[in-house]
Amino acid sequence: MKDLQADVTDPSGAVRLADEPEGLAGIAEPDCAAVVWRRAPKPGFKAWIDDLDPGVLPSARLILRPDAVAHAVEQVCDIANLPDAAERDWLEADVADLARRFAAISGAPYLRLRLDAIASNACAKFHIDAITARLICTYRGSGTQYGISVDGDEPAKVFQVAGCAPFILRGTLWPEKPASGLRHRSPPIEGTGETRLLLVIDPIFDLEDAN
Repeated sequence: MKDLQADVTDPSGAVRLADEPEGLAGIAEPDCAAVVWRRAPKPGFKAWIDDLDPGVLPSARLILRPDAVAHAVEQVCDIANLPDAAERDWLEADVADLARRFAAISGAPYLRLRLDAIASNACAKFHIDAITARLICTYRGSGTQYGISVDGDEPAKVFQVAGCAPFILRGTLWPEKPASGLRHRSPPIEGTGETRLLLVIDPIFDLEDAN
């Protein structure tokens, strides 16, 4: 399995790699199926979150305005009894920052925000989401896997996004055609004892269609 932090090659050219957060806006460029922001988390964050009891990992599904994310995530962490620490502060601020950036890139007035603690094989099949675009960031555990498949089969070459690296990818509702064939899935972790903490953000343009 290849890790994008270590392997910067992409044979299709469809996935762009950004070293600064502004590079996430590259998702709007022609022939760009996804963008990965290669960044390191706050020093000590990985050790902190990996050592936590999975029972205190925050979990929520919310639809809200981008400017309401910071307060909502703080409340979700309080409900989960996530310990107070500088690392928790970084997590809350990072989710709010990614939400703000994604809203600006997508032009969406509302966001669907999902924080999930996952210990099973969620979305184990390679697929394309029925949305315009999606932001994914794995704060704990194995990152999202992806590859190019023009015929709908499982990709012949699979890449894995590094932990804490935000990943914006196009869905089937993106207006540009033809589709790139980029497919992704959650990594298979059933039976490994691993618990992932996953952030997913989708754009919502009309609340009447949000559900």
